[in-house]
Amino acid sequence: MGKDTGFMEIRRRDRSYLPIQQRLTDFKEFVIPLTERDTRDQAARCMSCGIPYCHEGCPVNNIIPEWNDLVYHDRWREALDVLHSTNNFPEFTGRICPAPCEASCTLNLDDEPVTIKTIECAIIDRGWQEGWVLPRVPRHKTGKRVAVIGSGPAGLACAQQLARAGHRTVVFEKNRRMGGLLRYGIPDFKMSAEHVDRRIAQMQAEGVRFRPNSHVGKNVEVEKLLNGYDAIVLTGGSEKPRDLEVPGRDFEGTFFAMDFLTQQNRRVSGEGYIGKDILATDKHVVVIGGGDTGADCVGTSNRQGAASVTQLEIMPKPPERENKLLTWPNWPLKLRTSTSHDEGCNRDWSVATKSVVGDNGRVTGLQLIRLEWVKNDKGAWQMQEIEGSEFVIKADMILLAMGFVHPVHEGLLVDLGVELDGRGNVNANEENYRTSIDNVFVAGDMRRGQSLVVWAIREGRQAARAVDEYLMGHSELPR
Repeated sequence: MGKDTGFMEIRRRDRSYLPIQQRLTDFKEFVIPLTERDTRDQAARCMSCGIPYCHEGCPVNNIIPEWNDLVYHDRWREALDVLHSTNNFPEFTGRICPAPCEASCTLNLDDEPVTIKTIECAIIDRGWQEGWVLPRVPRHKTGKRVAVIGSGPAGLACAQQLARAGHRTVVFEKNRRMGGLLRYGIPDFKMSAEHVDRRIAQMQAEGVRFRPNSHVGKNVEVEKLLNGYDAIVLTGGSEKPRDLEVPGRDFEGTFFAMDFLTQQNRRVSGEGYIGKDILATDKHVVVIGGGDTGADCVGTSNRQGAASVTQLEIMPKPPERENKLLTWPNWPLKLRTSTSHDEGCNRDWSVATKSVVGDNGRVTGLQLIRLEWVKNDKGAWQMQEIEGSEFVIKADMILLAMGFVHPVHEGLLVDLGVELDGRGNVNANEENYRTSIDNVFVAGDMRRGQSLVVWAIREGRQAARAVDEYLMGHSELPR
């Protein structure tokens, strides 16, 4: 695909960023897109590799070589059609997906993968600019009613597919505005909420109805939904955070990462919030957890004017570069440095928290200990504390970004009485996404556990097809 010799003639070139000092002054997106010509050149690098491993690497199975070829030949609108055939929201994934497709690219064997994520984002951004993204109103209505609980990426993808199949679809969201994690959990400097607003408007034009401030299991009775809808889809996400169970945890100044990030997003949008300000301004901030949520806390803390930011990870420091012969085309374990880390952050690995240090009930530091990872007699890795390696670091604020254990059970799930799996997620398979209750389905993090936005979109689409088959006996929706 693309230009036959493009991968030999053109070097990989990706999007650039505004200078650090400039982008730290606000919460706006700071990525500088490639020019149209440069994007076409990058698309030309897509080679006829025979087996497009990028398809397997992409959870939504984007047809990547085809839209690369169309961009190279200046057929942008056709490229958009191909892109939308597998992905409802490429402007989301083009900004916040970690791009496992690029890790699977054949050219990644030489660390020069096609800039798939950048090209994807360029296609959809041009589509919006040119007015090519229009509502797809169904020709026929089925008379069936479906309730989708949760308006994150899984819920939105599921609702849009169901509405296009002709079902009357209503999305229930506990917050004031729609978007779930996309709006409240992703910092605006990574993805502006205006991208969510555009899709909400499109979906409303397609017939989807939205019910904000509707917390099912609290101010909306589960029984009313069971009686009033032909099917229900649970897409509420995995929201129960992993806590830090050490002495001093209750000192003032320790917060869950999502509380911190959500409040800042509400501050940016002017929505308002209840409770005390959680601000990093002039504080020595310690982020516990080395994943994407932790990195988002780093970027947000720096924009709020933190005195210093330190990020801790319990796992060992990954290698700078993976062994391609052992990992490719799978997602590799290697050191990943985000734009937020580049903006200012001290990072430390193989450390565990022994206690939170405080004075007069407020956090003043963390007592830590070094770890080593060794294999036990069964060959499994386990951590061991290194004797005598304890040390204390200063901290005025601690942000817990250690992941999520499962969806919140109280309220909705308890009232429904759905069966849970061994990890506390709603039990359902990837074939029909049906829970232990006949007309109740589940998709996204609530089913699979904490995962990527691209997996949420995939599961939302597949669950929509399963619901359509359940209601109509067959379905023409793609999986």
